[in-house]
Amino acid sequence: MSDRIGFIGLGSMGKPMALNLAAAGYDLLVFDSNPNALQALVDAGATAAASVKDLADNADCVMVSLPTPAIVKTVALGEGGVAEGRRVKTFVDLSTTGPRMALDVAKGLAEHNIDQLDAPVSGGVGGAEKATIAVMVSGPEKRWEQYKDALDAIGNPFFIGEEAGQGQMMKLLNNYLSATAMVATAEAFVAGAKAGLDPDKMVEVIWAGSGMNTAVRDKFPKSVLPRSFDYGFRTELMYKDVKLCLEEAEAMGVPMWVGQPVKQWWSYALARGGNQEDFTHIVRYMEEGAGTEVRSRRNTPKK
Repeated sequence: MSDRIGFIGLGSMGKPMALNLAAAGYDLLVFDSNPNALQALVDAGATAAASVKDLADNADCVMVSLPTPAIVKTVALGEGGVAEGRRVKTFVDLSTTGPRMALDVAKGLAEHNIDQLDAPVSGGVGGAEKATIAVMVSGPEKRWEQYKDALDAIGNPFFIGEEAGQGQMMKLLNNYLSATAMVATAEAFVAGAKAGLDPDKMVEVIWAGSGMNTAVRDKFPKSVLPRSFDYGFRTELMYKDVKLCLEEAEAMGVPMWVGQPVKQWWSYALARGGNQEDFTHIVRYMEEGAGTEVRSRRNTPKK
């Protein structure tokens, strides 16, 4: 643990990942534009940096967890960014940017003798808090070996390959399947509710049958059926991931016909709910059209 790790972006995913690094005993330097997020890490034993450049001047490895590809590129290569740091030698991108952006950033950092590991994560806020998220890593194998233990403190890391962007492609395909399962499951449960089926029983049956997926396993029982709609992942980010996946597929000449209506559903949910709404709200917009509601009947008084 001799290397000092810098962490930029202490949002819903970044904060728990950084806290897990601090809990594992890493010498941690952190930066975020939100002073409250910074204070939580300082309270956990990390040191606050004054800026991105200050952090990159004083850390061997910089990890980032940021909301959009454009922000990642600015933080990495923009004025006062990581590339200008005097000490940093490794950049670990835990965000979801897409393989082409990952390649662009890797090339830009290489001009400053900085290696990149693109290492997007999947598993939600709960997984980040428990350090059970999947971390999909690609980049120089020597850097993977150097920082594998640190990534182990964040979650369950997988080395995808040495080519920049391979981790990003793996993440987009994973989230494409997750987004598709959520849309299809929402349609199925709305149809079931309209037909008078008990949603709790639907979960039990589908979980035991061939239709099982993570929406049935986690998202519906935890956030949809109790009507809390608080799973911890924004519609904005789900739409972004599906859009990126389809763009990458198109660039490779790979048709993804199922993905087009899936993208339309997430685009509609984003237009209805806005940037900050939890992605489980998509069920509500399907319910409106069907004139029904997907709600747990457990602990509900009979009329």
